[in-house]
Amino acid sequence: MRLHLFAIAFLLLLSPTSISALPHFFPNISAIPHSFPPNATAAAWKSFQNFTGCHAGVKVDGLAKLKKYFHYFGYITNSTANFTDDFDDALESALKTYQRNFNLNATGQLDEATIQQIVRPRCGNADIVNGTSTMNSGNKSSSTSGHFHTVSHYTFFPGTPRWPANRYDLTYAFLPDNQLSDTVKAIFTRAFERWSAVTPLTFTVTDSFYTADIRIGFFSGDHGDGEPFDGVLGTLAHAFSPTSGRFHLDGDENWVVGDISTATETTAIDLESVAVHEIGHLLGLGHSSVEDSIMFPTISSGTRKVALADDDIQGIQYLYGGNPNYNGSSTTESQERDTSDGGAHTMGPWWGLRLLLAVGFMLVIM
Repeated sequence: MRLHLFAIAFLLLLSPTSISALPHFFPNISAIPHSFPPNATAAAWKSFQNFTGCHAGVKVDGLAKLKKYFHYFGYITNSTANFTDDFDDALESALKTYQRNFNLNATGQLDEATIQQIVRPRCGNADIVNGTSTMNSGNKSSSTSGHFHTVSHYTFFPGTPRWPANRYDLTYAFLPDNQLSDTVKAIFTRAFERWSAVTPLTFTVTDSFYTADIRIGFFSGDHGDGEPFDGVLGTLAHAFSPTSGRFHLDGDENWVVGDISTATETTAIDLESVAVHEIGHLLGLGHSSVEDSIMFPTISSGTRKVALADDDIQGIQYLYGGNPNYNGSSTTESQERDTSDGGAHTMGPWWGLRLLLAVGFMLVIM
């Protein structure tokens, strides 16, 4: 009886307005698997800090999980899933490549600076595809078929895919089940505008999700594309190369809409910063080793980075040319900040709240 009354009281506290304001709802999405997913769990990433100081020749419990991390992001090409806890030649080689990609000292050892980079939240797209790095340590010469073309530090997907010239007015849509508010949708509109400002590309929102060129959705755990999300932090989102148009974000993140500097949650992630990065992938850009660029793979919680760097602009204009109205000037971060309201609004996660709602409605019905 007490539980029944609690459920009713809880539901009365939620007005129709507050219920409709819930930013997204994900029915029929599987939970995060209990087994170690390919891109590791956020908790496992944090545990990597225990490996500080490890070097070739040692054996440490848990190093197999670090090898899985490097395998997922392309640094270890061995397809076997039977990784050992030995700090072997494969791990040392992967580590040196990783360190060069992220502008670290290529010592092949797990020093503190390298560990701190590894545990940062990041894009789920790989840094190395088909054995060719997309970043600083990659081949700087012109590409061959099936490998990345690297000019300066910006990079492209294998084969340099891009949207064809007759499809420069691209449409985008949001997964209807997410029930995103207009405020959240406006974040993506601004993110698209940052790329259209420097290219001939235009982006138009449509309600037709399954026929849109770009399809945006928030998901949790294993969502059917072979790249399961891992909960809070870890991998934040991933997007596929042209002309796939698939753009997936981890629904369990504490996504922030508004001024990230006012967010009190230590795991807060700026939605627009991630959206701008993933749109770069949707248009054909790979990762860059330029830390100030949008296409740098990692971003710390509580950070906002939305302005395209010169490296981003050069890369996207190589693919599509420039916008005739673009004057070549850059915009400072202070000018880029959204000041439409006074603070941060956290989108999620809302799983616990939705569970309480579900239980509440069941008890009332019963």
